[in-house]
Amino acid sequence: MIRIFSAFLLFVLPTCILANPVRIKDLVEFDGVRGNDLVGYGLVVGLNGTGDGLRNAPFTEEIMTNMLERLGVNVTGEQFRPKNVAAVFVTATLPPFSRTGSQIDVTVSAIGDANSLLGGTLVMTPLNAADGDIYAVAQGTIIAGGVTAQGNAATVTQGVPTAGVIPSGARVEREIDFEFSSLSRVRLALREPDFTTAGRIEQAINNDFGRAVAIMLDSGTVELNVADTRMVSTAHAIGRIENIAVEPQRRARVVVDQRSGTIVMGEDVRISRVAVSQGGLTLRVEERPLVVQPNPFAEGETVVVPRTDVDIEEEPGTGLAEVPDGTSLSEVIAGLNALGVSPRDMIDILKSIKAAGALHAEFVVR
Repeated sequence: MIRIFSAFLLFVLPTCILANPVRIKDLVEFDGVRGNDLVGYGLVVGLNGTGDGLRNAPFTEEIMTNMLERLGVNVTGEQFRPKNVAAVFVTATLPPFSRTGSQIDVTVSAIGDANSLLGGTLVMTPLNAADGDIYAVAQGTIIAGGVTAQGNAATVTQGVPTAGVIPSGARVEREIDFEFSSLSRVRLALREPDFTTAGRIEQAINNDFGRAVAIMLDSGTVELNVADTRMVSTAHAIGRIENIAVEPQRRARVVVDQRSGTIVMGEDVRISRVAVSQGGLTLRVEERPLVVQPNPFAEGETVVVPRTDVDIEEEPGTGLAEVPDGTSLSEVIAGLNALGVSPRDMIDILKSIKAAGALHAEFVVR
């Protein structure tokens, strides 16, 4: 029996991270400053025989017929089966404060049975927002992220050839109706809500202006009074505070990924003194059927007699080992590494230590 262990990654956040301040713009999202998702349904042409099979994707034939008729080509009653077209979904994000005529990137993804979008060209595709209005129009040559090579007996695919991007592939046709300068108060939403961090942001902003212009509303929100900043506009006030440095406070957290065997620990993880015993149990089941035949020229028939070998093996394990108190991350790592177990077993041990109340950190399993 072969046991395969994934790579074990223990990522240590150095102590100096908390000593290095972070800009407010990297910790919060500003009220109203957000992007808007766009989506469209279009057609890619110019593929080298890797497009949709129209019998399996009738929606491709329908959109192609409608597009040709809009261009003045009558294809009613015609039978055409091109292999160089594919129906796609086009997605993009309209950045905040985008103006008419500016260009944005788009992502193109096949929705039929096309094999590759490599070398294809997206035909003019309107992009709609959640309100149903058209805000941008996409068109251009697709840069696919993969390639496929196929022969009579084998196929090799590298990357994802059925999806690609068009840099600056859409042009903004309509602006979002939002007057940012009319805001008298702007809320700062913390990406990771924390009362300590929010309080530090409030204090840093007030210290920079020399008066109370910001107030913490909760662990995830700090409100800025634009009028009290005495700045020319709301944009000027945000431009001043977004570069103020603050030392964020992070929660102690342990994140494990059971699929890859990855373990990530934050700098504030602590562990109490605990004893750990770990062992393994291996069960082997092997089938070795036996063929029984009658003697030559004798009556009878050949039969297969089942034969099974079952074995249970218990590994000695680590015994009862003591993990001492860890007052720093390096001490916690040293105590856990002293157990000398594999990454998979380490994840199980961390779960058990957490259940025993000795791991003082949030335990996240992905």
